[in-house]
This record gives sequence, C-alpha cells and structure tokens, in this order.
Amino acid sequence: MPASLSDVIGLLDLEQLEVGLFRGSQPESSSLKRVFGGQVAAQALMAAQLTVPEDRHVHSLHLYFILGGDPTIPIVYDVENVRDGRSFTTRRVAARQHGEIIFYMTASFQVVEEGWDHQDLMPQVPSPDEATPLIDIIALQGQDAVDHWTKEWASFDMRYIGDNRPADDPQRRLVPATQRLWFRADGELPDSRPIHNAAFTYISDLSLLGASLVPHGQFIGSDRVQPASLDHTIWFHRPVSADQWLLYDQTSPSASGARGLSTARVFSQDGVLVATVAQEGLIRPLTPRT
Repeated sequence: MPASLSDVIGLLDLEQLEVGLFRGSQPESSSLKRVFGGQVAAQALMAAQLTVPEDRHVHSLHLYFILGGDPTIPIVYDVENVRDGRSFTTRRVAARQHGEIIFYMTASFQVVEEGWDHQDLMPQVPSPDEATPLIDIIALQGQDAVDHWTKEWASFDMRYIGDNRPADDPQRRLVPATQRLWFRADGELPDSRPIHNAAFTYISDLSLLGASLVPHGQFIGSDRVQPASLDHTIWFHRPVSADQWLLYDQTSPSASGARGLSTARVFSQDGVLVATVAQEGLIRPLTPRT
C-alpha cells in the first residue's frame, strides 16, 4: 500500500485504454500478498465516475470481492453502461487480472435534487485530539508492527476511540459490538468530489470487519483469524470530505458461519451523517501453529 497521500492520489489516476476500459496501477512498495480491497473499490469507483456526467454523483455502490488481487500487475476495469436516465445513472464495473474477474461493482449516480431531510444524531465521543493515535496502539506489538503500519497505511491519519470489548461494558446490553475511530486523509486532497468519494471508499475497507470480532475478544490481525472482505456497500447521503475528520461509528449485529457482518455510520466532525457502510467478511477461526 502507498505510504503517502500523493501515492494514493496517483492510484486514482487511471489510464484509459478504450471507451469504458481503464487500467489501474499498483503501489511499487507493497508488501501485501493480496491487493487491498479498498484499493480495488476506489479504482473501480473512479473508473465508473469517469463515464458519468459531472452533474451526477454516486449515492450508492455495492461490491463483491471474488478473488484476491495480484499486487504485482495492473488491474483492468471494464465499465458497463447499464442505464442513463433523466435523474439516475447506473454503471457496472468488472475488475480483471490474469484473464479472470476478481471483483464486481454496481454503482448508482443521481443528479442533485431537493427533498425531505433527516438524520441520526452523532454519538457523544472524544474529539480526534482526545482519541489515541492508532500508531500508539500498534506500537504495543513492537517496532516491526510500527514499521509495517508506517509503510503501508501512513497515507491516512487514524485515531482510536475504543470499543465495548469488556464483558461488563453496559453498551453490550444494547449492541453486541461497537467500535469507534476517527480517520482522515493525511494531507489535502484535490478539490474534486469524485476523488473525495474514491478516497473515502479506499479507507472504508480498512477497519470495519474488525468490529465483528469485538464480542469474541479477537483482533483482525491475529493468527487465530483468517479474514477476508466478501462484499461491501456504501450509501453516500451527503458530500464527503475525506481529508477532514470523519467518525467511523461501527457495530456488528451478527456473526455466524465463519462470517461477520459489520455496519457503520459515518459522521463529519460537526455531526453531519455523510455515509452509511456495511460489510460482510470471512472471519474463519484458526488454530495457531506452534
């Protein structure tokens, strides 16, 4: 993964090969064995946005991760023009490598319209300055973990608020799992709504599945868990500024069959509900090797 925000922006700059056909690059220094799912999702959204009129903005996308991506070769994105209506536009994107489809996305776009407006209230949480930088928590695992995080994820600033992992947490009576953090791009993004949408999509895949492990006392990077994103959905309610602080208010209503479901509300720092995210992923229990 890219260590700087400029590298992330570079990943979103797709090469157009033909009408509706784009190629996305890979970060040069990635040490991951598979392409990060958020990268594929962000590049697919950029490809779709490049085929849609500028007055239409994404309001929902639905993703399926089919195969683990190869981080050593580019990814080709084939955009299907499903429909262009008077108010809504629909696109379907297939991501391909080695002659196989590794990912599908369906996205819907809408012209700006006036209508009724309401939203949930943002929960009372510590401010980003009061929350714990995620790198401080990672440092408890040793310098190697810090070096890996800095190399792979430093393009975003993340501040951990906490979860209801303790069994005596009164919040557990209402919701089996909650996990909250602040995040933002570590720098300034271009003044482009499509880029902010894609950057938000990129980082939305990083921590969400971990909420489904909270009731079980496990962590996503543990050798006791085999994790993988299976599908991912984002509803964009209002414009997202991915380089400003966003609260990721995560819950997990269910885990079963080696799969966990997590949902999240995303608020701007001034309390505006900008998006809702949902993800189901593999959380297969493993027996650690001795």
